[in-house]
Amino acid sequence: MRKILRIATLISAAVLALAACGSNDEEPKAPSAPSGVTAQAGSATSVHVMWNQAPTKAGISGYTVYRGGAKVKDVPATRNMTDVTGLKPSTAYTFTVRARDTHGTLSPHSTGTPVTTPGTVTEDRKAPARPTGLTGKSDGARAVLLRWGKATGDQGITSYDIHQGGSKIHSVGGDTSTARVTRLRPGTRYRFTVTARDAASNISPASRSVEITTPRGAGDDPDTAPTAFRATTRTADGAYYLDLSWLAPKTGDSTGVPSYQIYLDGTFATTLAWGGEPPRGRATHSIQVGKSGGTYRVKLRAQLPDGNWGAFSTELTVTTGGGRP
Repeated sequence: MRKILRIATLISAAVLALAACGSNDEEPKAPSAPSGVTAQAGSATSVHVMWNQAPTKAGISGYTVYRGGAKVKDVPATRNMTDVTGLKPSTAYTFTVRARDTHGTLSPHSTGTPVTTPGTVTEDRKAPARPTGLTGKSDGARAVLLRWGKATGDQGITSYDIHQGGSKIHSVGGDTSTARVTRLRPGTRYRFTVTARDAASNISPASRSVEITTPRGAGDDPDTAPTAFRATTRTADGAYYLDLSWLAPKTGDSTGVPSYQIYLDGTFATTLAWGGEPPRGRATHSIQVGKSGGTYRVKLRAQLPDGNWGAFSTELTVTTGGGRP
């Protein structure tokens, strides 16, 4: 009887030990695979890949793009597109995208998206004609619809690139003349242009620009200014400093604010860009100023996910201490 009880006790202990090991070795749940992946040939040697950006609550820190089974590029979470270059003309490719969370866990591959690059044209150095007749209108508070006249080129048009300000933000096939641009902010003015590209990567001059202001809806336009802004002074090694701290605006982007502009006395002073991941919670920065007894007005603003600069923080007035440091 004692032997039976001892065996039962040993079995129970083993079961508990296995259960404990299982709980300690539990791995983080992988994020969901990106959806809406598209691939558009930009030229005979390049493809523009896009996908739907994950919601903020998903905690995504970046994306990885694959050509077939080979990794070709890492993309930060602030972007949902990239150009893959160095491809071969007249070649079929399949692209997938995986999301990566803050723990480094990768999602499954997205659905594979096939694309075939066009054939190149020997010694084609002539750029296509400028796209004409660009028009646009808002499509809700966070998107716009663009339309233009098709460009002409001696070897045809492979794709059209859409630019917001000076940055390329989208690409569509050469057989279309419309585009829908998303991820915009309510109550904001944007300027767009379009360029045409042929198979040899010759790019046309930019179309005329069109300016569109997205409407502002009730409760749909969060404040873009940094909050809880503070400024104090100190001296160190014979120099005077303003020590600044603030809370980032809620931009709706999981990766935080990548850079800020700081203004002194109403004039741009410097751009603060984080070398790595932006800080969570209160951010801090020090700037060197002039002499003792100097009075300074200081404010800052954040760069938003759409590339625009947000509203300014409260402007503070600070005076450096008297006497020698």
